Amino acid sequence: MTPHDYDFLRALLKERSGLALSADKHYLVESRLLPVARRAGLGSLDALIARIRAPDAAAAALTVQVVEAMTTNESFFFRDKIPFEHFRTVVMPALLQARAGSRRIRIWCAAAAAGQEPYSVAICLREMADRLLGWRVDILATDLSGEILEKAKSGIYSQFEAQRGLPIQMLLKYFTRIGDHWQVEPALRQMVHFRPINLLHDFTPLGQFDVVFCRNVLIYFDQPTKTATLERLARVTASDGYLLLGAAETVVGLTDLFKPVPDRRGLYAPNPAARPRPCATVLQFARA
Repeated sequence: MTPHDYDFLRALLKERSGLALSADKHYLVESRLLPVARRAGLGSLDALIARIRAPDAAAAALTVQVVEAMTTNESFFFRDKIPFEHFRTVVMPALLQARAGSRRIRIWCAAAAAGQEPYSVAICLREMADRLLGWRVDILATDLSGEILEKAKSGIYSQFEAQRGLPIQMLLKYFTRIGDHWQVEPALRQMVHFRPINLLHDFTPLGQFDVVFCRNVLIYFDQPTKTATLERLARVTASDGYLLLGAAETVVGLTDLFKPVPDRRGLYAPNPAARPRPCATVLQFARA
């Protein structure tokens, strides 16, 4: 791949996904895009880049495949554990008290990948089902990649994926074995609504959420993109809601719209002193 083509690819990925690809990631590009080129019947990355430069529908479809192949969809059940402890011991108790009138809670997993995070949230909710009788709890799970969301909707995972981070008791309780794979039980799958969303675009029509999980996404963005994304997230987070970020992510130095919750790593609350105008429009969830 020529330096000119590599710069074109970097700019394309930045524009479409926010991924800030450094100048020394040629090996990553080759490992992820050579299979895309082969599936398209192209013999090299040069041919692939030349093809997606063409102004036609086929090139546009191939561009989507390129972007999805380059975005990281790494995830596993109860990843990092601590955010789910925060969810169980801090977030939900506070919301059960604050939402006692409406008895409704809205949760958004903003980078759901193959679905392990939203299903982990759903399991947490099922484990506290006795406290949620009469409540409506909506879980929206979104991702840039339509392909990975189809896998998430199926709720089917390999033995390795199912056991990675998931206690055996929960695996046996909430999953059904299908040959060499495991599938999330139907009742749990019905708790999660999936749809494609690009975090670089306006998502205020989704309405407000009481809890937003946006973990291990900002690490791939440059600083201006991180700040802009956090500002958009602030507009859809309820004033007494919560934001959960990844272990290597923070709002410090990026925005004052959120503030860290003391002694709770990765957990943030809206800052009332810098609160943006809340959005009012709610876009209803829809199942495909």
